[in-house]
Amino acid sequence: MVQLALPKNSRIQPGKRHPAPAGAARPKEFAIYRWSGEPGEQPRLDTFTVDLADCGPMVLDALIKIKSEIDSTLTFRRSCREGICGSCAMNIDGQNTLACTKAIEDVEGPVKIYPLPHMQVVKDLVVDFATFWAQYESIQPWLKSYTPAPQKERRQSPAERERLDGLYECILCACCSTSCPSYWWNGDRYLGPAALLQAYRWLADSRDEATAERLEELEDPFKLYRCHTIMNCTNTCPKGLNPAKAIAEIKKLIVEKYL
Repeated sequence: MVQLALPKNSRIQPGKRHPAPAGAARPKEFAIYRWSGEPGEQPRLDTFTVDLADCGPMVLDALIKIKSEIDSTLTFRRSCREGICGSCAMNIDGQNTLACTKAIEDVEGPVKIYPLPHMQVVKDLVVDFATFWAQYESIQPWLKSYTPAPQKERRQSPAERERLDGLYECILCACCSTSCPSYWWNGDRYLGPAALLQAYRWLADSRDEATAERLEELEDPFKLYRCHTIMNCTNTCPKGLNPAKAIAEIKKLIVEKYL
């Protein structure tokens, strides 16, 4: 299920159809959400038919081909093309994922592409990340220490370092947060899976000395406890991470604080 934050009083309309080029050997349809960002204009679903015989294997390859060869006004974010930057996060075939790592051949029938759910659409597939970044900043994602700095690095044992696996790999693409119904309903107060996974990344770091104040900041009916273990976040993460487990670990640390 995709819940889009559409412009007020709008409905998605049928859009333009761009047929396959003459002699296309492997035609494939891409139905793409379009909205110019202009007030009063209705969003639409444009259909582009691309010849996969002359296109790369990933959805991002098709988007770049469409923008370069068919419609230069198509707007989307992209950067690394290697699943590292998170820029090309969008909803493809009903699931939040990265366009650069989603294979076209994995989608049966037309490839349906929408912006990330819940986020305000700026234009086409580009959404406004302002609230998302503010929530990330609020968890203070940096090492906090109060003891004098050592002459060299702050050392960790291999076991202490291993505790960060499954946490530091988060690329902040927002696929998890925008797949979470609790975040849809309370996105202004609930921090969401991405920010909470990042919060636990610092709670789990043996070098960090601000555990008590971090937990105090998170102990809030909305910031943390709007998570109802729906598990959409874990199911959709393109990096294979488990934000739901990280959130559960934060809750456990808070309980242990009172024991």
